[in-house]
Amino acid sequence: MNTAPSLPEVTAALTAPGEMFEMGEAVIRGIPTRVWKNAPPSLRSVLDASKAHGDKVFLVYEDETMTFLDHERAASHLANVLVEQYGVKQGDRVAIAMRNFPEWSVAFWAATSAGAVVVPLNAWWTGDELQYGLEDSGSVVAFVDDERLDRIAEYQDQLPLLRSLVVARSEKAADALPPATARFEDVLGVVPDEVTPPTIAIDPEDDATIFYTSGTTGRSKGALGTHRNICTNLMSLVYASSRAAARAEDPEAAAAAATRTSDQNAYLLSVPFFHATGCHSVLVANMAFGGKIVIMRKWDAGRALELIERERITTFGGVPAMVWQVLEHPNFATTDLSSVKSIGYGGAPAAPELVKRIEAMFPGRTPSNGYGLTETSSVTTMNSGFDYVRKPQSVGVPVPVCDVKLVGPEGEAVPEGDVGELWIKGPNVVKGYFNKPEATEAAFTDGWLHSGDIARIDDEGFVYIVDRAKDMIIRGGENVYCVEVEAALFEHPAVTDAAVIGLPHQILGEEVGAVVHLAPGTSATEEELRAHVATRLAAFKVPVRIWFKEEPLPRNPAGKILKRDLRDELVG
Repeated sequence: MNTAPSLPEVTAALTAPGEMFEMGEAVIRGIPTRVWKNAPPSLRSVLDASKAHGDKVFLVYEDETMTFLDHERAASHLANVLVEQYGVKQGDRVAIAMRNFPEWSVAFWAATSAGAVVVPLNAWWTGDELQYGLEDSGSVVAFVDDERLDRIAEYQDQLPLLRSLVVARSEKAADALPPATARFEDVLGVVPDEVTPPTIAIDPEDDATIFYTSGTTGRSKGALGTHRNICTNLMSLVYASSRAAARAEDPEAAAAAATRTSDQNAYLLSVPFFHATGCHSVLVANMAFGGKIVIMRKWDAGRALELIERERITTFGGVPAMVWQVLEHPNFATTDLSSVKSIGYGGAPAAPELVKRIEAMFPGRTPSNGYGLTETSSVTTMNSGFDYVRKPQSVGVPVPVCDVKLVGPEGEAVPEGDVGELWIKGPNVVKGYFNKPEATEAAFTDGWLHSGDIARIDDEGFVYIVDRAKDMIIRGGENVYCVEVEAALFEHPAVTDAAVIGLPHQILGEEVGAVVHLAPGTSATEEELRAHVATRLAAFKVPVRIWFKEEPLPRNPAGKILKRDLRDELVG
């Protein structure tokens, strides 16, 4: 039986006056809000502080390494280049659309330190989707790689606000680059030994990022985040680790292990930087606390095991599917995994069985799960260690600066013990959706974010996500909104009705399936429809299976398709 202090006792101790996690109050957009008193004021301050980590390795990519000091100098110099040569002003949008390269990080920190708003675009998007993101955000400069450059090229003349493209690691000949395009290494040039970013005052409530999240209208919405949003997440992550240590079966030993500074923490990055998790919870957190980030070019469980051993990885995870793949890989038993201290995941439902497997195969390590959204700048709740083993179906309790509540269909309070839509309030909740006032009004009420997730909360405050109110499939951590895929299917001339459903998948959690009804006298094959969708949407949104029904799809009296009936009929 655990003899550690109770959750309320731990919270009181960690947030007491004078402690690292002391809370204060700030008025944010007219609403009094609890905040972390000791959170950094801006991302610029996080970059400035990173110099203290000196010659420690910050980024590892294949056989390349980059130290904290080299990274800080490169980002600071590039920030000056953006201002002086590219005319980037405070509040301008600067996009990044590339795979996880070290240049992604340099561009991110340079743009934020120049006072720009960074727009990380989904690298899996098609050219049409990338064009939409660049146009919707009004980006003036975009950092890309060759693959994204090729997708954007045909849309360049439709983007009058996009003045310049900077391409990283290009293998194209100089004369093959499109107009207004330069190589990253040429733009960066020679980095001075002594350099500081532009002198710009950045307030915690200044805009910092626009992360795109799929919307039920079929087009993505840009969640507009502030410096306070992201720096709040940074503190919340450390708080969650400290709380888990205090709740451990041997709190003193766990606390000592968590704060040990003789060894550098090393994080295996298996998710994209363009996700809030990859950016806010991995990139920003490791920058702040001196951790090494080992970047995988492409997810592969066997390669992950090699890197865990080679780089002495202390933390790995991603979405639950990735952890399953590592545990089940044939090389697991012959790999040196002694450096691993914790396994963390989120972004998709995690089976309670996964906790048991981690406990058995990584004895004494700390498993953790969490819940958050792009709109909450990553973390809202965390469940780890003793509490996760005790309640493996829960995503944990909120961090102290966050409030959660359950709301009924008409906005009414939900009786204790019932389920309802989860609403979230805190300094991590974004301002709203960029240039979309109607969508913002629909999703935010007096500082409360309507998560769209159906949940219950137990008597200890642990949150359980039981369903999704939004019509969404989570495929390996990637959100796929059914209406977006249905809209693409409807663009085929033979399709008169379509319903997209989630298909269970052992590794990915869910995959995309579809049921269609064709117009009389027309024909189409499954391969034809899949190819049709693939020309309009990213590959992960293309249905892996399409069923054809001769009769119209079943609907309720309100005209909504009975997707549960279809799913039960077709996949059980």
